[in-house]
Amino acid sequence: MRIGLIASSPDHPVLAATAALLTAGGHHVEALDPAAGPDGPFDPPADVYLLKAHTPAALALARGLEERGVPVVNPSAATELCQDRVAMAELARRAGLPFAPTRAAADPAELLGAVEAGELLLPIVVKSRHSRRHDLVARVDDTARLRALAEEWPDEPVVAQPYLPSTGWDQKLWVVAGQLFCARRRSELAGPEHAELPDGDGGFGPAELSAERAAVALRAGEVFGLDVYGVDLLDGPGEPVVVDVNAFPGIRGQAGAPEALAALALRVGAAGTAAGSAVSGVPRQRADSTGAATPAPADAGPGTAAG
Repeated sequence: MRIGLIASSPDHPVLAATAALLTAGGHHVEALDPAAGPDGPFDPPADVYLLKAHTPAALALARGLEERGVPVVNPSAATELCQDRVAMAELARRAGLPFAPTRAAADPAELLGAVEAGELLLPIVVKSRHSRRHDLVARVDDTARLRALAEEWPDEPVVAQPYLPSTGWDQKLWVVAGQLFCARRRSELAGPEHAELPDGDGGFGPAELSAERAAVALRAGEVFGLDVYGVDLLDGPGEPVVVDVNAFPGIRGQAGAPEALAALALRVGAAGTAAGSAVSGVPRQRADSTGAATPAPADAGPGTAAG
């Protein structure tokens, strides 16, 4: 089977480990430059693509593949939705997920006006509306800080969420095809007093995860239509509060994640090939290592030799 990677950095640890597993199983893994655009050189296309990059060009490329009937994990529409924190919050709250209340504003200056008018109470967390690398994420405790953000980010669409007390750490929950992985990570909003966890132990795995929080993470995948995703929860003993949902996050250092991702890619690719065959009556063609077209077999897992 041929598996394509739409990634700015195909050597990302989880992608590299997944590619190694697939290659060892006799499959062919190829990277696509996200900047190639929807008309990029991918004839014939691979059996399935993993969409790690979230740039507009990568999303356009994924949409072009989907229009040709090629499965993409995660779908481009679901990935794009998770880049818009307003749309994300609205969908999550409609579905009953315990998502932090989220208010949209044209820019930080609008939030400042709302605070000065008594319509918005501090402290708050201000984030860029559109999630991307090096976007705005800041805790605001007073109007001086908000005024500074208005000067630094004058034209940035933003959202505001109430700052909720926590340990200064986040519970990072990652899901790959229903399999849960988790860890604690220090929040980028934490102060120096949160350098260490209160219990002095950073160990945190599925065995320590409450059933309620696990259920929230799994439900998020259903709501957003994602197979590979992350859910950020505030750390602490209280009710779970979701502050972010990420399509295809890094999942670094999680034993078993590459295996789960490889198995998912093969399962989706095989299903897509079977669906295409059922429609056309002819097995979908793929290119072997020499570039010749050969029928794509159905694969059972990462260890199945094919191609």
